[in-house]
Amino acid sequence: MVIEKINELNDIKEIPKEEYPILAEEIRTFLIEAISRQGGHLASNLGVVELTMALHLALELPEDKIIFDVGHQAYTHKLLTGRKEDFNTLRSYGGMSGFPKRRENECDCFDTGHSSTSISAGLGVVSANEILGIPGTVAAVIGDGALTGGMAFEGLNNAAQLKRNFMIILNDNNMSISENVGGMSSYLSNMRAGEMYNDIKNGVVDTLNRIPVIGDKLVSKIRKTKSSIKQLVIPGMLFEDMGITYLGPVDGHNVNKMVKIFKEAKKLDHAVLIHVMTKKGKGYVPAEKYPSVFHGVSPFHIETGQPIAKKDKPTYTDIFSKYIVRLAEQDESIAAITAAMPDGTGLKKFMQKFPERFFDVGIAEEHAVTFAAGLASAGMKPYFAVYSSFLQRGYDQILHDVCIQDLPVVFVVDRAGLVGNDGETHQGIFDFSYMSNIPNMNIFAPKNKYELGDALLFSKSFEHPLAIRYPRGEAYDGLKEFRSPIVFGKSEYIYKEKDIALVTVGSMVQVAVEVRELLKKQGFNVTLVNARFVKPIDENMLMEISDFHRMIVTMEENVLNGGYGERVTRFLVEQEKDCEVINVAIPNVYVEHGSVAVLKKELGLDKDSIVKRILERW
Repeated sequence: MVIEKINELNDIKEIPKEEYPILAEEIRTFLIEAISRQGGHLASNLGVVELTMALHLALELPEDKIIFDVGHQAYTHKLLTGRKEDFNTLRSYGGMSGFPKRRENECDCFDTGHSSTSISAGLGVVSANEILGIPGTVAAVIGDGALTGGMAFEGLNNAAQLKRNFMIILNDNNMSISENVGGMSSYLSNMRAGEMYNDIKNGVVDTLNRIPVIGDKLVSKIRKTKSSIKQLVIPGMLFEDMGITYLGPVDGHNVNKMVKIFKEAKKLDHAVLIHVMTKKGKGYVPAEKYPSVFHGVSPFHIETGQPIAKKDKPTYTDIFSKYIVRLAEQDESIAAITAAMPDGTGLKKFMQKFPERFFDVGIAEEHAVTFAAGLASAGMKPYFAVYSSFLQRGYDQILHDVCIQDLPVVFVVDRAGLVGNDGETHQGIFDFSYMSNIPNMNIFAPKNKYELGDALLFSKSFEHPLAIRYPRGEAYDGLKEFRSPIVFGKSEYIYKEKDIALVTVGSMVQVAVEVRELLKKQGFNVTLVNARFVKPIDENMLMEISDFHRMIVTMEENVLNGGYGERVTRFLVEQEKDCEVINVAIPNVYVEHGSVAVLKKELGLDKDSIVKRILERW
């Protein structure tokens, strides 16, 4: 097998050209088998196999640098840099990350995980190399979806000023360029990328610039005329007009063509964008047919593409999906917003039933928040459904555009808390902290699937900013007999006793039930409070339990700093309450990848760790 020849960096350079298609096929087979066992990002990685091979052939790693936007498509890159044997630990605790990590390999030059960052990061590396006199080419690989993010255009705007080579690889898997335009563009891009053409072009410009008085005017006039002609036949004039050379489109599954154009692009002394056309999920029929479904997958059966683990119970996302449609049927002012994730956030049914009130703004969380504020200011009731770790990208807009005006925007914060295998960039463990500090923001965390439905019903008539925050995965259906009406700012007593009070938030209510059972077996009387509102905190409840409990234990799936427990502790200190307080929360660290169960144990958020901590302090 050809893939067996790939064991360390640059081994691919020893592979004969005629074996490139075989290697690409074997890499796809390897990735499908590995991801079927471990889970991970499948469709995106299958689509960039040849593209990654071509980059490794055209560049000189590690001196040259590759920065993958988002980074979930870097599996082939990891394989080609000698990490083939590590795939059996992919996304497992202590194993290989599903994203580029600088600590993992010298060829991972920049940690990524969120979208639209690669151009800015690459520009920074290029500028640092120029200042420090370090040679080498930098290539930023960015998808057409990520290019919808405003940060990408901010980076492009500055990249146009470069006087040094910077390659921007646009991985376009949307197939939006028609054949007639593509053929002409390929011909012209090959000519413009050629060394002879650029030498002639630069020579003409230098000669004209030396003509006294009129030289620069002639150059400007020719450029304007040339641009107006090219506008008729060449896509990518947006980039050309910004001062970035556009090359392409090029077939993203033809290694030799890409190697040729990448090597020519390296010779340019400024930023160049190479437009590469790929097919997401290529080589695996289910992923080709349903690329969004196979974007991120759990372990699955290769023959059918079906997940190994059966989904028996609805997720919190499923519950939200059902209720938001029900609310919209009752109220025509309700609108739903997503940042390029209608499936992931549960808005697909809403999109199908109410297309005129559904808005997919692309990968643009900042815009989404302010757009929601605009809707709310004009009388609509917007719901922005977004993952916790992505909402933090719109922090300034939450503060300035929503909360200062006290607008009734509902932030439906999915995948909050520990999300597991995607690691540091995706753990939703900061939202209590960054939202609690904002005046007028209110935060609700439901204890189970029933309370999520009740919270959404409550939100319909709530006239202030509100975040409803819930975890990834199967919705907890326990404690269904405890379903008291939601009252703003008020918590809920589930069990009311004495000695120890467990004051729990959202997903940690389920853990608290188990903690209480263990403590009861040891003879303790244990109160269990479902906090419900993280902000505002229920001060009356805290005053009451502090009077007849020796110990108060707060439990949350958020970092300690700025979280619910810290605010509870401060309040009790200010009230001069003499009771022991334990804050069970995530330490103030970035949490690496691993299963949620393993991570909870490592972080001390599992039932046994919490009971042990309580007994040590009792």
